[in-house]
Amino acid sequence: MSYQNLPSITECDAYLKEQKLPNGKAVREQVNIVLNLVRKEISQNSADSVSVNNTEILERVAAQVRKESRGTQRVINATGVVVHTNLGRAPLSESLLSKVLPGMSSYSTLEFDLETGKRGSRDSKIRKLLRSLSGAEDAMVVNNNAAAVFLMLKALTTNDPGGKKPEVIVSRGELVEIGGSFRIPDIMREAGVKLVEVGTTNRCRLADYENAITENTAALLKVHPSNYEIHGFTESVSVEKMAKLAHSKGLFCFHDWGSGSFYKFKQRGLSEYLTAEQELSAGPDLLAFSGDKLLGGVQAGVLLGKTENIQKLRNHALYRALRLDKVTLGLFEATLGAYLDLKTLPENVPTIGLLELTREEIRGKAKDFIKQLKLPKKTAWNCELLETESRTGGGALPELPLESAALVLSHPEWSSNELQEWFRSQAVPVIVRIHEEQIWLDFRTILPHDTAELLQVLSRLTAD
Repeated sequence: MSYQNLPSITECDAYLKEQKLPNGKAVREQVNIVLNLVRKEISQNSADSVSVNNTEILERVAAQVRKESRGTQRVINATGVVVHTNLGRAPLSESLLSKVLPGMSSYSTLEFDLETGKRGSRDSKIRKLLRSLSGAEDAMVVNNNAAAVFLMLKALTTNDPGGKKPEVIVSRGELVEIGGSFRIPDIMREAGVKLVEVGTTNRCRLADYENAITENTAALLKVHPSNYEIHGFTESVSVEKMAKLAHSKGLFCFHDWGSGSFYKFKQRGLSEYLTAEQELSAGPDLLAFSGDKLLGGVQAGVLLGKTENIQKLRNHALYRALRLDKVTLGLFEATLGAYLDLKTLPENVPTIGLLELTREEIRGKAKDFIKQLKLPKKTAWNCELLETESRTGGGALPELPLESAALVLSHPEWSSNELQEWFRSQAVPVIVRIHEEQIWLDFRTILPHDTAELLQVLSRLTAD
């Protein structure tokens, strides 16, 4: 093949249009990438050794455009990790979306008070819902939990007239790093406070905090180790004891809870996790946690505490940069509203429903699915239903096992890695996990509206 025989830009555009893919100037760069690569292959080899034809080249162009045009898209989560950080954390219910999003196509009362005809507060309803659900004096939301922690440190600690930074005391075992190499010490440094480490990695006592208090100390900070656990010879100080010590010295006690909820779980293991109301009863001046983890909503940082402290945060210049936009605000408001009806909560907040599923319920879902799959009588595919363990995930009790059931798939001519890649390559990608060289599809995290699509995917794979 020579350069002259390559498909033209016009031919590439026509093929992309036929495949219902973006074409024209918008993807010209991607088309040229493929054509230049083919030219390079031709120049490095003899014409006879380049086993490509126009059809193959056009498909390579289409594959490149598909790859580069792919934004955030729907996937089927068969990993068993409920709050999956890489897969968007908490899924939102269709009923919630259908309730909120249509209203976004019109003007709204975002910051308008219908009764007075004057400017209103954009988060007035959310504040009421948060107070009602948690029992807090006041509440507010910002765009994520890191922002919540940053704002409370920045707004409630002040520099000494002599130029000394306010000190905030944290246990060494709680200096966490969250996704993207984002660390608590980094947040504290940017907030303008001096980090004072106490205790050791595995053990910290109340006396460690007390001995570290100086005239420059502004607060004690409790950080929930949401993405790891330390086992063995360990000791830590409760929020209640930290709050009593802090208040006896005229200091703040802040609690970065990481992941929280207003719902008391029934699921084994999760039932021991406290609610926001219970965490507040321990006495922290401010409690901060994420809206898209156990709570099951959108990305947001929730702050609960005394009115005077929340007001200082709201009045700080940074709040305007950290507040929620109208779409996020509307979705989070609807999520919080769902917590007012516990009977329909598992349906309206899918994270709650998925976490509360029992192994028996999951096994029933998987059995129904296998019946519909209808494998050929003579097949090399091995497909069986086995017990497994799901994970809560997403910075919420990462090591807590949840009893579950999975469809386990293997084939003598497919490696587990090849199968995993095949599942990811589908129009609606299926994200699976590999264990003992087999593909495991954990039915805890397969949503009801994903079942039909997954059935089509597996039917295509197993058809002989």
